[in-house]
Amino acid sequence: MTIARLIEGRDAAIVTCNTETLVREAIALLAERRIGAMPVLENGKVAGIFSERDVIYQLQAQGPAMLEAKLGTVMTSPAVTVDPETSVLAALSLMTRRRIRHLPVVRDDQMVGLVSIGDLVKYRIERIESEAEAMRAYIQTA
Repeated sequence: MTIARLIEGRDAAIVTCNTETLVREAIALLAERRIGAMPVLENGKVAGIFSERDVIYQLQAQGPAMLEAKLGTVMTSPAVTVDPETSVLAALSLMTRRRIRHLPVVRDDQMVGLVSIGDLVKYRIERIESEAEAMRAYIQTA
């Protein structure tokens, strides 16, 4: 299973900001949408990712003044991305190794999707449950 197949048919727009957005505004957007991270774009390309972790790290380093900083100065950059043809298992492995929870999906320098570790784990659990059910059915008919 590829990331492309996992995200196909999704209708929801991906919440993004640009490098000039103030941290204060980005935090408000994260809270309003109840999300943990969002891609940060510059000239339509993924420049980085801004997450709850960035807020914590920057608050510790700069204090409340960080709220007036631009995302381009506080985001995690460069963003770790995947190609749509990346397998779900490879993406899950990458996220585990890099200790990240969100991956922009990029094709030809354009973001075409975003996956979270929750998306990938949900797929794996469904797949494992399906395989277990098939195995039970096979054993019962044997």
